[in-house]
Amino acid sequence: MANSNNNNNSNNGKMSYEEAGRKGGEQTAKNHDKEFYQEIGEKGGEATSENHDKKFYQEIGAKGGSQSGNSSNSSSSNSSNNSNSNK
Repeated sequence: MANSNNNNNSNNGKMSYEEAGRKGGEQTAKNHDKEFYQEIGEKGGEATSENHDKKFYQEIGAKGGSQSGNSSNSSSSNSSNNSNSNK
């Protein structure tokens, strides 16, 4: 086997999607700064808010709140507490 770094079964010298994604991410990080990531994050957030309503944010907020465990009154199905879910 020519690629000793390839952990997947005989892939005929082809790189896995996982490895390609990792390499692409590393190269992007080398070529761009913090401002680049802030800008694309903002664009993604704006696109998400255009495509989803308040209920969507309440649902994902409840999921995140139930997993983080740093809420003093964590009710997994009722997310009516005051949070920034309506940006």
